[in-house]
Amino acid sequence: MAKKAAVLALNPVNGSGLFQYLEAFYENGIGYRVFAVAETTDISTNSGIALKADDTVANLVGKENDYDALVFACGDAIPVFSNNADKQYNRDMLSVIGAFAKASKIMVGHCAAALMYEMAGVSEGRKLAVHPLAKGAISKGEATDTPAEVDGNFYTARTENSIPAIIGQVVEALKD
Repeated sequence: MAKKAAVLALNPVNGSGLFQYLEAFYENGIGYRVFAVAETTDISTNSGIALKADDTVANLVGKENDYDALVFACGDAIPVFSNNADKQYNRDMLSVIGAFAKASKIMVGHCAAALMYEMAGVSEGRKLAVHPLAKGAISKGEATDTPAEVDGNFYTARTENSIPAIIGQVVEALKD
């Protein structure tokens, strides 16, 4: 039986990255729910396309046992997070990331995912592909210059253009 993924979608989310994950999951019969890292389910892509997520990250807190993987669909993570770090939805996001990692769930993400893993305290000792602008902020994990990294249960891609380098492995892990 295929596993189920919780997908965190920032607001705004990178539509190209988000839809690569969702399309791969849909085509392979992998269940998923999209959780907006926002106060409401109404989000948009960073190109302005309006989207409606299935739920908000607040309603994912404490439900990590319902899912086998956490996917971080990046967007304008660095500026949006830095301007809203005190918001409850960002605290919930970091809590959820920590809970999934602590439970040894599959962790997937691109762009600034490694930075969010670092901020949640779950990157230590991990090789992580990260957007070049966030690389300097990684101190506990090992930020690499490679397009993608797979380190245990962590699957990271430098940008949305690098997701194809990990998506097949992610799908296989979620189909097992």
